[in-house]
Amino acid sequence: MRPFTQVDVFTDEPAPGLGNPVAVVHDAAGLDDAAMQRFARWTNLSETTFLLPPEDPSADYRLRIFTAARELPFAGHPTLGSARAWLEAGGRPRGEHVVQECGAGLVRVRRDPDVAGRLAFAAPPLVRSGPVDEDLLDRLRRGLGLAADDVVDAAWTDNGPGWVSLLLRDADAVLAVRPDWSALDGLDVGLVGPHPDGGPATVEVRAFAMASVAAEDPVTGSLNAGLAQWLQASGRVPAAYTAAQGTALGRRGRVHVQRVGEDVWVGGGTVVGVSGRALV
Repeated sequence: MRPFTQVDVFTDEPAPGLGNPVAVVHDAAGLDDAAMQRFARWTNLSETTFLLPPEDPSADYRLRIFTAARELPFAGHPTLGSARAWLEAGGRPRGEHVVQECGAGLVRVRRDPDVAGRLAFAAPPLVRSGPVDEDLLDRLRRGLGLAADDVVDAAWTDNGPGWVSLLLRDADAVLAVRPDWSALDGLDVGLVGPHPDGGPATVEVRAFAMASVAAEDPVTGSLNAGLAQWLQASGRVPAAYTAAQGTALGRRGRVHVQRVGEDVWVGGGTVVGVSGRALV
């Protein structure tokens, strides 16, 4: 039996159920890959994480992140949810920020001094960026039921999971998409479109995590991090903005993005939903 926490991430609501949940197993030293993958399949969540002692002396802990099908080098909502679980269990960072060690390297996590429970991670560098070739773009349009003029731009926004993203003309176009899952098999696809000025969110985001399972992810930190780096570099969004995600699934996810110098901070609220012990 090991300590276990389930955290709802990227929600500004005081109760869980409207963000994206992550299962966090504490004190996971001694578990092998097969045991971690088996437990991740059992939780049936988009990601399950395992907290381990750090190997890098500058890190506060090491994190392994599993979907039901594979291990990821980095993912956003598991990063924030795991940091919240670690802090709730009495973790104390060595320095100003929590420092997570994961497959993508060291990731800094900061606490918002003004909003209780809100955390943000510093977006890791993109491992693949730039334009999407025409053959893949045509496949994406067909798989998403889009006409050529529906797509304003497309780019790789991959910081580990493999995201390729399309900018659509507006938020309504994003919400209207009904994907053909089989046509997108093996891809992780992000969609983004602007909301009208003056609303509670600047953009609407959707994420289709096809490389793991045929499913839409409720709220996605890694995708929002890649989108922010792409859209801010091209001047399409301001230095600070809010993204809405999960609307199509009945969630009310909110991702708060802020560029400070060279850092892009991607944050949101975290709510502890379940705390106890797990047989793993």
